[in-house]
Amino acid sequence: MDLIRPYMFEKRTFELMGRAIDLAGKSRGAPVGALLSGPGGEVVCEAFNDKSSPFLHAEAIALRGAEKKLGKSDFRECTLFCTLEPCAMCAGAGLLFKVGRIVFGAWDPLAGACGSVWDIPRDAPGGWKIEVVGGFRGEECSKILSDAFAGIR
Repeated sequence: MDLIRPYMFEKRTFELMGRAIDLAGKSRGAPVGALLSGPGGEVVCEAFNDKSSPFLHAEAIALRGAEKKLGKSDFRECTLFCTLEPCAMCAGAGLLFKVGRIVFGAWDPLAGACGSVWDIPRDAPGGWKIEVVGGFRGEECSKILSDAFAGIR
């Protein structure tokens, strides 16, 4: 796979996904963590799921937090790290915020919108497309989810 902006895979990528995995453990609801990193690999904003509202997905919280922190909503040089493939709402938010890249761990064959069920970041009409890297540290991310839901069943 040719990466448009390979710098992130040379600087802290493994560590940044590890931080998203740590955040997933703090989730209230489905254990999903997310963070937005800047072009140098610095963490701009991080979040985890909050079941108090169906709109409070980790990715959406991280993007809104980054917007408040930076005072802008154009993240072309940023990467959104997520432990689970973003849903349609979060993939759409990535387009609206013009995220440069989405890197996620576990695939979501039921509601994934970055290549599983839909591919919103790359197939949306209009000019902006998001580079997507799926399955990064996928086994670890999948285990977090399966362990959490095993306790419910």
